[in-house]
Amino acid sequence: MSEKAYSLNGIYKKALVTGGAGFVGSNLVESLLEDGLDVVSIDDYSAGKERNLHDVKEKYGDKLTIVECDITKKYNLSQHFGDIDVVFHQACSKMTICLKDPLRDLEVNAAGTFNLLELARDTGVKKFVHVSTGSVYGIAQYFPTDENHPLNPTSYYGVSKLAGEKYVRAFAHLYGMDTSILRYYHVYGPKQDSGDYGGVMGIFCKQAIKGDDLTIFGDGTQIRSFTYVKDVVNINKLVAKKGAKGEAYNCASGLKVSIQEIADKITKMAGTDSKIKYEDWKPGDIKDFEVSHKKIEDLGFEFQYLDFDKGLQQTFNWYNKVFG
Repeated sequence: MSEKAYSLNGIYKKALVTGGAGFVGSNLVESLLEDGLDVVSIDDYSAGKERNLHDVKEKYGDKLTIVECDITKKYNLSQHFGDIDVVFHQACSKMTICLKDPLRDLEVNAAGTFNLLELARDTGVKKFVHVSTGSVYGIAQYFPTDENHPLNPTSYYGVSKLAGEKYVRAFAHLYGMDTSILRYYHVYGPKQDSGDYGGVMGIFCKQAIKGDDLTIFGDGTQIRSFTYVKDVVNINKLVAKKGAKGEAYNCASGLKVSIQEIADKITKMAGTDSKIKYEDWKPGDIKDFEVSHKKIEDLGFEFQYLDFDKGLQQTFNWYNKVFG
């Protein structure tokens, strides 16, 4: 299926993307603009970067409205609704932040989501796509893990994201809102945060390019299920068109790669003197993943970016331009 098949042109006129200056959010913003929609990007820039939207703003001008706003501040949010057709709620307090400030984690992932749902309800938004995480399952009781798996999160992050999910389902039940949930796993690609609270791919690329040592928490055998960002963007758009009310969908390609493999590949690409060092496991870290994507494929989705080495090379090339 071509990427054009996921276009929202003619279905919605104006979209709001929270976390719009973030990794997935900025890629989604660009894709929606390519579809011809007007887009409002909401971001507090705690993780998002201005550079992620710079070229997009230059290209699309007034079609893109960039707003600096915290989703926990409902009054500030409210002025940016009104004529929004579809909300893509990408903003979150990340897994890497939850141990440092669990109350902030809860405030963003639960209360922030509640604010957005109330505003979407009150202004007649047609569709609300909420981003959650595979962390809501906790330690997998069976593989491949599907959407019917028990929800027993083992981290603060998983708990706060599950609270957000519950609000999304409640609004669908109480008010008939058309909401759908996407459970992300390990998304990778250009524009991923490479700071201390970023994703492993971005952190490793930056460290290797600069010749710094790469740090693995644990022994490197832990498996992750990676999905290229363009596939994730298209899943968002498909669910905005066809996602069932109140339903959750795993957002994972099925690619399984160990952290050790990733570190080895990236250090080889960089060609620097970076070494790999090992530290204690992170609390609540899950060591294996095998995720079912049957439900999203049954909705009509076809993964297009399943060559991990190619995707990793494209990702590395982007970081090399930034940090090389």
